[in-house]
Amino acid sequence: MEKWSKWVVFLFFCLSVCIRIPYVSSSTAPLQGNQGNKKSSAARTFKLEEDVHVVRCSRERSRAAWKVIEEYLMPFVEQERYKISSGCRLHPDNDLYRDQEQHKHHLDINEWRCGYCRKNFYEEKYLDKHFDNRHFDLLNTSHSRCLADLCGALHCDLVMDSSLRKTKCNPAAAARNKHLCESLADSCFPVSKGPVSGRLHEFFLRQFCDAHTCSGGPKPFPKGQKNRTSMLYISLSVLTLMLLPLFYFFIYLYQR
Repeated sequence: MEKWSKWVVFLFFCLSVCIRIPYVSSSTAPLQGNQGNKKSSAARTFKLEEDVHVVRCSRERSRAAWKVIEEYLMPFVEQERYKISSGCRLHPDNDLYRDQEQHKHHLDINEWRCGYCRKNFYEEKYLDKHFDNRHFDLLNTSHSRCLADLCGALHCDLVMDSSLRKTKCNPAAAARNKHLCESLADSCFPVSKGPVSGRLHEFFLRQFCDAHTCSGGPKPFPKGQKNRTSMLYISLSVLTLMLLPLFYFFIYLYQR
């Protein structure tokens, strides 16, 4: 009887071990699977964060700032034959998007071309997205060079959406923008650099800074704008002057 009881205990023990092994393996499998899912999920999240390029600099406002500089400042600077230093925030090298903007080709009304890869787009905004997605590596993001940060001083809203001009004047914002504007005048056109720099310093204050007030002062850009004389315009003018005598000569021969 004692022998049979030992066999029963041994069989019961073997049966319990056999039942426990699949239970342990089945319980550990989901755990390993969950760990694998967590790792793959974390990897996907990390990859997504790497693929999404975040640049905290408005391309549209940077474009508006450069338009103001190009139309209301640079013609007067070139007229004085003054060279803006690279330390000035208005210098083209300090525009984060300058290289990409120069690689835009507006071929027709609804045709824009990427100068890097020659791909065409119907609208400029799609070309901008293409730059953000495909040519992000060409941006020099190692330095803080966002031209849009100067929009307050340069009155960018006047060359953008006209609805933004109707906002109520904020004295505190006007004071900040005027301070920024005057600091640009001091750094880009230091009076101590000479008479030419002094004249441009005074011009910059009148052209941009005096209008930063809520008391109904002067309007922005009182000196207006000057169109740059393009090489194409010069070439066409010279060609016209050369062909004009020939035209009158042929008329003379025809009348004879």
